[in-house]
Amino acid sequence: MQKHDSALSFNEQVAPIFSTSDHIAMQLALQLAQRAWQHGEVPVGAVVLDAQGQLIGQGFNQVILGHDPSLHAELVALRQATAQAKNYRLPGAQLFVTLEPCVMCLGAMFHARISRIVYAAPDPKTGACGSLLCLHHNQQLNHHTQVQSGLLQDQAAQLLRDFFKERRALAKQKRLSL
Repeated sequence: MQKHDSALSFNEQVAPIFSTSDHIAMQLALQLAQRAWQHGEVPVGAVVLDAQGQLIGQGFNQVILGHDPSLHAELVALRQATAQAKNYRLPGAQLFVTLEPCVMCLGAMFHARISRIVYAAPDPKTGACGSLLCLHHNQQLNHHTQVQSGLLQDQAAQLLRDFFKERRALAKQKRLSL
């Protein structure tokens, strides 16, 4: 039996095509992730673009700084974007983030009606866009969004590896100095 291009199975994925503006948005998210690292946070950054492609929100992880487990980069960026839009809904907006969103962040994106989510690196421990769970494919949900992954994945993954390598070295140094 011959397979037709238009009939891709659930497990087959077409490689996403990313635009120049997608690359620029993810580069900004990576810069924000660097800021998170400078503050001792896990280096994750996120940006929100409105339906016209204008930057309306940006954020980096601040859970330690803010003593708040909900201050993930995506939620910081969403809060800024919804405040700027003066609306909790952001139809047509896109969110770019350096690490695959967790359940909490993806839920907030659904409520905000984000139309497209682009993430760089997968998160096998808490990722809700395919690594651990695949919530955006759940047909029972009342909002569905396009999810794409892999944009600047190597850079984002390397940033995370370097951060955790540094954290382990500092912890080892602290143990040895006791």
